[in-house]
Amino acid sequence: MGIDPREAEERRRARASWPIARYRLGGEPPDDLSEVTTPAQRIAMMWELAASAWKAAGRPWPTYDRRHIPARYFPPGSSRPDTDDA
Repeated sequence: MGIDPREAEERRRARASWPIARYRLGGEPPDDLSEVTTPAQRIAMMWELAASAWKAAGRPWPTYDRRHIPARYFPPGSSRPDTDDA
């Protein structure tokens, strides 16, 4: 059973408007988006990625506030413990 020719043509027209760029291998543009996006847009992109990563990990969303973020502070010039994997 084949695809209806009218449906195939409709799908082809829809694909024609997809935002696709083609580059030679190694000739891709750099990942620096600062020339084409605002800082607010880049932060919004990061938030979407972070939220997706939490969902994909299947972990509960953190409930602590910024003051209670689990972190350690190392003042400039101080050495980190050998067990620190950061």
